[in-house]
Amino acid sequence: MRIIIQSEYGSPDVLQIQDRPKPVPGSGEILVKLAAAGINPVDAMVRAGDFKLISELPFTVGWDLAGTVEALGAGASQFSLGERVLGMPNFPAPANTYAEYVLVTASDMISTPADMSDASAGALPLAGLTALQGIIHHGQVTAGQRVLVHSGAGGVGHLAVQVAKAQGAYVIATASPAKMEKVSALGADEVIDYTATDFTKVVDEVDVVFDPQAGAQAERSLAVVKSGGRVICLIPPSDDAVKIAAESGKHVEQITVARNMADLAALTEMFKAGTLDILVAETFPLSQAPAAHRALAKGPVGKIVLVP
Repeated sequence: MRIIIQSEYGSPDVLQIQDRPKPVPGSGEILVKLAAAGINPVDAMVRAGDFKLISELPFTVGWDLAGTVEALGAGASQFSLGERVLGMPNFPAPANTYAEYVLVTASDMISTPADMSDASAGALPLAGLTALQGIIHHGQVTAGQRVLVHSGAGGVGHLAVQVAKAQGAYVIATASPAKMEKVSALGADEVIDYTATDFTKVVDEVDVVFDPQAGAQAERSLAVVKSGGRVICLIPPSDDAVKIAAESGKHVEQITVARNMADLAALTEMFKAGTLDILVAETFPLSQAPAAHRALAKGPVGKIVLVP
């Protein structure tokens, strides 16, 4: 089988396609034939060595996976051969999803809805779980609250907008001019052009801010949150943001996505109900993984996905 291997940290060019033996599933495992593998910012950070989630070279990046069951190990009776499945296997340990065949623990996967495309299924798990867990579990968003989502057109942001809306929140999102119409179509009640407008001048008294950028921006996000409100970040907030939150009776928190089959199933139920649209900006063949990583760096609307 073909698999993407990197033997050093660095630019997208370190992603090299190689041939390896097809894995054989053991007890409780299944072998999945790749249909689609979503690319996430964490993949690029690990590839570059900026985030040493995988420290032993050589390795294969990737955690999003959608495909069909190729082989079953002993005890993996919840799936059938040829069944379509999706998941975020093994995170944060290596999952090796940039490959034609991926060996996974069966309990890390769920069935793919019949009307969900392979590309959408491969794009959903990591970003969708991040959005749902950030908005619902950590943000504790409920109906009638006001929520601000930064980068509302991004891989996580476009899903966070929809999850917050499904919770009954009034959703404000930031986006660049070319992406504003798309974010509005996803259900955002207000969309702010961040290139022309300082959100702190037009937004206030929100209950929750979902902030993929975090860092120093978390300080500005805290300025628009009401007392007792929450800023949920995907990267560490600045030290000043932590201090501001403590002094103002507000909450700022960096979160890390967690494997959770109930949450993943909830996302697929939202899709089946028509309340979750999974945007795929572009697909690339597995052999073009470096080009796919370069496309991700340009900030697409939605997700970049690898296909066989």
